[in-house]
Amino acid sequence: MPKWAKLITAVLLLPVCWGASRSVWRLIRASGQADTIWVTLGAGVACWLVIYLLLPKPRRLYILGHELTHALWTWLFGGRVKRWRISGRGGHVLTNRSNFLVVLAPYFFPVYALGVGAVFTVGNLIWGWRTYSPVFHLLLGAAYAFHITLTWEILQTRQTDIASQGYLFSAVAVWLGNLAVLLLGLPWLTGKVGVLTALAWCWEESGRALAHATQLF
Repeated sequence: MPKWAKLITAVLLLPVCWGASRSVWRLIRASGQADTIWVTLGAGVACWLVIYLLLPKPRRLYILGHELTHALWTWLFGGRVKRWRISGRGGHVLTNRSNFLVVLAPYFFPVYALGVGAVFTVGNLIWGWRTYSPVFHLLLGAAYAFHITLTWEILQTRQTDIASQGYLFSAVAVWLGNLAVLLLGLPWLTGKVGVLTALAWCWEESGRALAHATQLF
């Protein structure tokens, strides 16, 4: 898709960005009674922020996750990873197939947080790890905060991934990608609102935002 078409697409998706943001806020408010989950998640976020602010930042670990995410999404779309390189200063993945999701996935796909969730889910199914839920929530909060803080930090420098897709289109895609993770993840995590209900809220709020936008023009 040429950049001018991506620019038009990004502008058309702005009401969806607003609607998805509103629906995530509604989802958080509706899940607010899950106190034991939010407290331990918040504790995990706080632990990571202390590490982030006081200790050397684990950039190599972030870069590993960044390039691994490129590879995972390449495989998801049936591509093949030909070569990849990881160093303390950066990384690179060479693939035989690419699209905007493969390129932008590391900025919205929290690979370590989802890895924590996958390990706990499998462990709970096999060994009944439910009693360790507070530990899981603590690690999940830390892993998600790791993704948010280091992604924000890396975005302060020029990223070829972002430039190649156009800045507005990349911003919209990354924002919607992060919100999609929350819309799908929070219902599973808290059990207070169903995924279909959360998606219905997103549709409803996006429709309202689009109606307001059309009235303005």
